[in-house]
Amino acid sequence: MTQPGNFSDHQLAIYAQGMFGGGKPSWTTNLARLEEYARQKLSPEAFGYIVPSAGDNATTRANRAAFDRYRIVPRMLRGRAERSYRTTVLGTDMPAPVMIAPLGVQNLAHPDGELATARAAAALGLTYVHSTQASRSFEEVAEAAGDAPRWYQLYWPTDDELCLSFLQRAKENGFSVLVLTVDTVLLGYRPADLDRGYLPFLAGDGIANYLTDPVFRSRLAKPPEEDMTAAALQFAQVFPHAGLSWERLPWLREHWDGPIVIKGIQSVADAKAAADAGMDGIVVSNHGGRQVDGAIAALDALGPIAEAVGDELTVLFDSGIRTGSDVVKALALGAKAVLIGRPFAYGLALGGQAGVEHVLRCLLAEFDLTMALSGLSMDDLEPGILATAG
Repeated sequence: MTQPGNFSDHQLAIYAQGMFGGGKPSWTTNLARLEEYARQKLSPEAFGYIVPSAGDNATTRANRAAFDRYRIVPRMLRGRAERSYRTTVLGTDMPAPVMIAPLGVQNLAHPDGELATARAAAALGLTYVHSTQASRSFEEVAEAAGDAPRWYQLYWPTDDELCLSFLQRAKENGFSVLVLTVDTVLLGYRPADLDRGYLPFLAGDGIANYLTDPVFRSRLAKPPEEDMTAAALQFAQVFPHAGLSWERLPWLREHWDGPIVIKGIQSVADAKAAADAGMDGIVVSNHGGRQVDGAIAALDALGPIAEAVGDELTVLFDSGIRTGSDVVKALALGAKAVLIGRPFAYGLALGGQAGVEHVLRCLLAEFDLTMALSGLSMDDLEPGILATAG
């Protein structure tokens, strides 16, 4: 699908529909307010799982505060009528440096779950990253996405034979890049879930990749369709993987012939370790604040990491992005692309595929307008375009 060079055409379409067609957007265009609207649609269990973070949410607040500390310094009269944000990241062509982050259990937000998100990403040509903890399988998502680009995010199970099966299924279904998440070797302390005694995986939600896997099914006395409780308990034996270490990465490289990205890097030392291990990229991320309460803001980690390893690794970023200007700031601090998490989940809750598309189009429009009004091209994105608030 051919994408417009100027994503802000979406803004003009909204104005035109409002003035000439008498129509208003079905959902807010204020991306920072999506959460409050989504709260009205989500069940308490779904809201408690998707929105809150570890502990007292200190890391999530730090993520947002870090974005607020940086200010874009606009430049005028730079001639930005024709704009292009096309880029290639680890062999994947993208119309803009924006990707869909791996987010599990999307059926909590909408019955169509990952299928709606994959279709929305495909409609815009954006890269969808499939979570191991998805509510839909590799095969279902691949069918929904069609020819659109897609990556696979791995939670490495304690069962290596199961891990190999996941890798094989991902490759067979067109997932081109492997994203290994390393910040979730245990589940973070999340009071919103704990107060409800709620973990969706133990109810059979978010484990579709497992339930459809021949290796996993071979470990069961009865098929999951006959005994979901036993299947959920078997899942709890293979996830999470507290013993995972850097020493295992050569094994992963041996069994995956495409690019490998390590997600969850928050220190320069670990970024260098990923480079030394021969990885292709990293995602600077604190899991949106869901793992360690009181951790460093992901954006504060980004600049030093990009400076240290940006010439050796493809540096990506997630955690805290809510608006198009946030995208600009992360790119200026060294990210080659960003991954969007909770905002698209809120769109999913509000309107399924159409809601996700709405959020992504608004984000891209705001990104485009911020770039144009600041006189920026992709080549201009470096720390010098930012100032820090007093």
